Amino acid sequence: MAPKNTQTTPSSCQNNATARKHPPELSERLERPGRPASFAAVLLAGAAAVLPLSAQAQSTPESTPSMYLQYGAAEHSADSWTVGVTVPWRNWRHALWGGQLSGYWDVWGARWSAPLEGRDRGTWVIGVNPTVRWRPSNGQSPWFAETGVGLSWALNRRYVTDEKEFPTRYNFATHIGVGYLFGSQGQHELVLRLEHHSNAGIKKPNPGENFLQLRYAHHF
Repeated sequence: MAPKNTQTTPSSCQNNATARKHPPELSERLERPGRPASFAAVLLAGAAAVLPLSAQAQSTPESTPSMYLQYGAAEHSADSWTVGVTVPWRNWRHALWGGQLSGYWDVWGARWSAPLEGRDRGTWVIGVNPTVRWRPSNGQSPWFAETGVGLSWALNRRYVTDEKEFPTRYNFATHIGVGYLFGSQGQHELVLRLEHHSNAGIKKPNPGENFLQLRYAHHF
C-alpha cells in the first residue's frame, strides 16, 4: 500500500507554531499586562479595609474614651449630679499582682445641692481626676478597682450647708471605687465610688464632704 501524501501549507505551519509558542491563555495574559497590578490594588484595598476593623475588635475599655452620668449622696440630705468624660493614658499598661494596671484622665462638671436656711442651695463644681484602674486575671476580668486624686473648683461660690462651710473654692478630690464592665465588648460600666472633697487643711476650718456615688459610663 502506498503511503498517503500529506501536504502541509505554510499558513497551517505558521498557525501551529504560533499556537505552540503562545497558548490562548498566555496570549490573553500578555495582551493585558495591567491585570496583575489591578488585582494587587484590590488586595491592598481589602487589607486597608480589614485592618481598622481588626484594630477595633482588639480595643479594650481601657484604651477608649467614655462619657458618664453619676449620682452621689452625702450626709444631711446633700447630693450631687455629675457628667464627665474619661480619656485613657495611651500605651500605659503595667502588670501588677496578676492583673493589669491602666490609667485615665477624668474631667467632670457637677452640681452639689444641700439645704441652707430652709432652701436648697446649689454649687457648680468642675474638676479633673487622674485615676488608675486595676483589673484582675491579667486584665481580662470584667471586675475592676480604681483610685485617684485630683482637683476641684467651685465656680459660682463656696460650698456651704446648714452643717458645714468650705473655706475655699478649690479642693482636692480623692476617691476609691469598684466596678463592673458589661456588654458585648465591655463598652458599658457601672462603678460604685466613695469620693472625699477637702482642701487638705490648707485653710481652716476644713470639714470636707464625702459622697457615695454610682456611675454609669459608656465607652466609644
